[in-house]
Amino acid sequence: MHEVTFDPQTHWSHPVRAFEDFAVGEVFRAPSRTMTEGVFAAFQAASGDNHPIHYDRAYLARRGHRDLMAHGYQTLIQAAIGASPLAHQMGDALIGFIEQSSRFRAPVHCGDTLYPAFEITALTPGRTTGVMELAVTIHNQDGVLVADGVQKYLMALNILED
Repeated sequence: MHEVTFDPQTHWSHPVRAFEDFAVGEVFRAPSRTMTEGVFAAFQAASGDNHPIHYDRAYLARRGHRDLMAHGYQTLIQAAIGASPLAHQMGDALIGFIEQSSRFRAPVHCGDTLYPAFEITALTPGRTTGVMELAVTIHNQDGVLVADGVQKYLMALNILED
């Protein structure tokens, strides 16, 4: 039996790319996720948001809603790039999440399935770091755009050359 050398620093789920290897127009998708009662309960507990629009079905029915309505941030967290191949391809070059804006376009209810996508819209290199800008969209199972926005990430340049 031969000896196997393992280095956890090289254990990536996707091939790692340098900032310069990304291109404007590339699209990355995160797996779909259904907004179950468990997701609602976990988010309510974590956020402390206890408005009845998120948990009281009778309250919602009186206002014409078909089921529980997701918190805005509960919808927005579906756009975490760590759930997509993009963050894994950024590897150690990813320094941090530096900016985001969002618009909530349509309600998200319990039972809806969400489909996040990220499109690179700008790559702005500096001397030692660069900024990747993404257009983010989240659609539901009916093809309705429920949220969109912009995210920006700071990345180290030339990290793969080390």
